[in-house]
Amino acid sequence: MSDFIMPNLQREKIEEYLGEGKRLDGRKSDEYRKLLVEDGVSKNAASAVRVRFGKTEVLAGVHLALATPYPDSPDSGTFMTSAELHPMASQQFDIGRPGINSIELARVIDRGIRESGFIDMKKLCIKEGEKVYQVFVDIFAINDDGNLLDVAGLAALIALGRARMPIYNEEEDKIDGYSEEEGIPLNKDVLSFSMTFHKVGDVIVADVGHDEEAISKFRLTIAMGDNNGKPRITAMQKGKAGTISNEDMENILKLAESKWTEMFPKIKKHVFG
Repeated sequence: MSDFIMPNLQREKIEEYLGEGKRLDGRKSDEYRKLLVEDGVSKNAASAVRVRFGKTEVLAGVHLALATPYPDSPDSGTFMTSAELHPMASQQFDIGRPGINSIELARVIDRGIRESGFIDMKKLCIKEGEKVYQVFVDIFAINDDGNLLDVAGLAALIALGRARMPIYNEEEDKIDGYSEEEGIPLNKDVLSFSMTFHKVGDVIVADVGHDEEAISKFRLTIAMGDNNGKPRITAMQKGKAGTISNEDMENILKLAESKWTEMFPKIKKHVFG
């Protein structure tokens, strides 16, 4: 992965604007870019969607395969998330084996979905101890203009929410396409989505742009779900080297609660239609 060098003048201008409650693109520090979702981008998957926050754009697809269950959960399906960060998305990404950024992105998204219990794994069991469905979420970054974590996480959720169950051919022990009507088993009440906050200068910022992300001191990704109308934290991941003070943490949690209240109904509608 190549380094991105930020000119000092650009850094100072970004921090100066944020100190005045503004951003170079006209948004406020807590304001998200417009969300756009395109469904059905591939007919060969259980589901596939394209999600955009501004110029940041991600494809996410879901497919299911037959698998042997893990010994400690013989009556449950399995789940795996992968992410590909291609140079077409950013000059900072390299061709070749997955780097630390793609591995971290996949793991953060995987944890948020897995720990919330969003997928009903037991309903993915075909024959206990012998055969289950394995759910794969594949993420492909088309363009990285900042906050890839949140865009990719949301794309994964929407793809899962719209994914169809396989048609299992028991005689030939294979999958013959996907159902037109039956979705994969989901615990809809525990839907959880991730929000990532960065500290840029002295300000906590939501939905960072590319340049803001490049100069942030730290980031904190928080996955939140619904608990009788109140947010509940289902997963959390810190990134970058900066230290989070008690004051920073309090500000992030307040901002996360506020943005969750605003965004959850919209995201729920995108995931489940």
